[in-house]
Amino acid sequence: MDTVSLIADAAPLLMKGLENTVKVAFLSLLFATILGLSFGLLRVSKRPILQMIAKVYVSIIRGTPLYVQVIFFYFGLFPLVFGRATDAVSAGIFVLSLNAGAYLVEIFRAGIESIDKGQMEAGRAIGFSHGQTMTYIIMPQAIKRMIPAIVNQFIISIKDTSLLATIGIAELTFSAQTIYAVNFKAFEFLGAVGIMYWILINVLTWFSHWLERRLAAG
Repeated sequence: MDTVSLIADAAPLLMKGLENTVKVAFLSLLFATILGLSFGLLRVSKRPILQMIAKVYVSIIRGTPLYVQVIFFYFGLFPLVFGRATDAVSAGIFVLSLNAGAYLVEIFRAGIESIDKGQMEAGRAIGFSHGQTMTYIIMPQAIKRMIPAIVNQFIISIKDTSLLATIGIAELTFSAQTIYAVNFKAFEFLGAVGIMYWILINVLTWFSHWLERRLAAG
């Protein structure tokens, strides 16, 4: 059977792997956004202890490779804490969320700090509390500026899902591995996977650029 026929026959499995890749990346970014916002607010807090907590989290996660984090949590920490193996998909989403969240912390911090400090003072002057000013005045403007960076982080998270093949998650890379382990066509199937990633990333990159232009025009 020629290469084209082999890839065509394997297309449903590869597409399922692509679907799992996008699903894991999307859920990871959703939870990472919550983490990023929470710790991002700690980073701009006026309380040194809260700033320190956020800095330690960011330093540890950004200072260690994602591959090491995946192995550490799945094979090390989770079995030690729970006394048994953890579901690979749940573990993968947790680790990706933790990793992407550390990068989003700095995106949220930079976005919040990019808003003129006079707007906080203006909000307080009209009777808003600090929290209300942050919620209704600062954050809407900051989020508008952060959206392209958040989309870029989503692109990075999609590529990072390939590392989850090491713990058996049936994402795109793992799906290709299971196929070429049988037919030994590693070059062909890894090439097909590379093209699928390339198309997906370029679509998201185009969307990010389009979004930037729309926001700039607005």
